[in-house]
Amino acid sequence: MSKNYKVTVDTKTFIRFWLVILGFILAGFLIIKASTGLLIIGAALFLALAINPLVHKIAKLIPGKGMKIPIAISYIIVVGFLVAFLAIVIPTVVNESINFARTLPDTIKSVSNSFSWLNDFGESIGIADLQGQIVSNIQKFSSSIINDFGANFASGVGAFGSFIAATILVLVLALFMLTEGPSILNQFWGNFKNNPEATRTQKVINRMADVVSKYVSNALTVALINACCTSIATLIICLIFHLDIGLAIPFGLITGVFSLIPMFGSFIGGALVALLLAFNVWIAGLIFIIYTVIYLQIESNVISPKVQGKGLQLPALTILAAVTIGVYMFGIVGAIISIPIAGCIKVLIEEYGKSLNLDDDKKVEHN
Repeated sequence: MSKNYKVTVDTKTFIRFWLVILGFILAGFLIIKASTGLLIIGAALFLALAINPLVHKIAKLIPGKGMKIPIAISYIIVVGFLVAFLAIVIPTVVNESINFARTLPDTIKSVSNSFSWLNDFGESIGIADLQGQIVSNIQKFSSSIINDFGANFASGVGAFGSFIAATILVLVLALFMLTEGPSILNQFWGNFKNNPEATRTQKVINRMADVVSKYVSNALTVALINACCTSIATLIICLIFHLDIGLAIPFGLITGVFSLIPMFGSFIGGALVALLLAFNVWIAGLIFIIYTVIYLQIESNVISPKVQGKGLQLPALTILAAVTIGVYMFGIVGAIISIPIAGCIKVLIEEYGKSLNLDDDKKVEHN
């Protein structure tokens, strides 16, 4: 025999339920609308944490009352160096890319002339003059890149202007975070002096900030060493094989940027540079790939342990999983920030586990 159960909900509970749902929807809508601003604030925070150790080291060498003015001067020095470096490197990279696209067909043609078996292979699969078709398609592709460069540049001026405006805003916010941030945080946490939960939260946030700061600054140091070594090696190879010595700086930048990607980034950057050198002289590419293998052994066994110390002590599986998720969510930027985020999650888990143990110990003592 079945019984019919009737659930009654009073009007206040019904209204509160839908208000909560509407609140979540409104919050999600506002977050989406403010996504650009939140990304700018997040980028500024990441930049401030990344250069915080270097800025404070320079600030200690600058005389002055307090720390705000020395920190501001140190920040301007660091950012000015970065801007000057990019101002020198980016035009070089653009010019070399255009020159590479312009000379690529002739390079491929000269290389393919030594591969006469291409036509034989093409005939075996029903394609006549496979070698000529490959060279012709590469010529068309290269010409389209050069011809479309002006149009793409013109269409990208507006986006570039927005990028410059966002970059300036990030730099200004990072400056205020470095100079005003500590005092604001001290005032905020001062309101919760006698609250143990607030003290625990402050400790967790400080640990997370320390993880991001140390990891990013150490990763940038390793990347800078990689870029300098690559530039020197490329310069020597260019002098030996009479190549353009202007390749040294952009190739160093390539390996430096790729080395910021955990695990496989340094090898990918080295392989890319070796491939570009091989298009000019294949022996040069072979020598560079040998250099890359040797350097990676030195970096992993000497440079990284010295610079990064014990690091975040994350398992290889965790690092690989974090990098994979970061790449698919935000591309190369996601791969770069995935490890410090994983380190922050580790801090949260450790502190949460400690708090649970403390609560259990208190319950045992109370009983």
